[in-house]
Amino acid sequence: MDGRREARTDHFLMCPPTHFDVTYAINPWMDPGRPVDRDLAVRQWTGLRAAYEAFGHTVEVVAPEPGLPDMVYAANSAFVLDGIALLARFQHPQRRGEEPAYARWFAAHGFTVVQPDHVHEGEGDLVLVGDTILAGSGFRTDPAAHHEVAQLLGREVVGLELVDPRFYHLDTALFALGPDQVVYFPGAFSPASRQVLRQRYPDAILADEADASAFGLNAICDGRHVFLPAPAETMAKRLDDAGWVPVPIDLSELLRGGGSVKCCTLELRR
Repeated sequence: MDGRREARTDHFLMCPPTHFDVTYAINPWMDPGRPVDRDLAVRQWTGLRAAYEAFGHTVEVVAPEPGLPDMVYAANSAFVLDGIALLARFQHPQRRGEEPAYARWFAAHGFTVVQPDHVHEGEGDLVLVGDTILAGSGFRTDPAAHHEVAQLLGREVVGLELVDPRFYHLDTALFALGPDQVVYFPGAFSPASRQVLRQRYPDAILADEADASAFGLNAICDGRHVFLPAPAETMAKRLDDAGWVPVPIDLSELLRGGGSVKCCTLELRR
């Protein structure tokens, strides 16, 4: 263990899966033919929230609204930085009702809400690594949104192309460990994007397909602890061997909607 690593105390926004269901399929993980155990989803989500709070993080909760079964995936709602909430503009009509629901919460809690011109899905495809924003495209986010994000937030934005539909958002294929280190699954990216990642993050931890398929990249690191899906056991071992502290979380029911730890967690950065 690297004793110099210290955990931050982060500020998160989450939404209970009170109305969670799989009634349509907008990603390869969704199967409307299989009934959802909503009580189990709520218990698992509660376990994730409790884990964050046990490690000193603050969790805010937005009220879920009927008819929005994917509202539990709060990370897709916006990208929040410097007190600005750049609201998502969802690609699929099934999720567009989430936009005003989250906009009301951000406005009521003192954030500057910005409506985007181009389609993007919040932290699903926007990952802050140090002062750089890595931005995914290929399935859900219009590359034109990358320029919009750079202009609004004044940060360098580096585009990365996703090519495997199972990893339809960047946060299913990559997460930040710190200001200059990431974990990613090379197979999710185009050859050009893999080259960008190799050049920028030579010390990255690489995930294999089994890790990625277990949603092991849909994770959050607070500087020391890594909250990640429990089935990603190989990833947890790699992180432990590298001096991080894995915190496995069982979100198997919510994975049926195509999301896990990170998808359920929006970072609120003032």
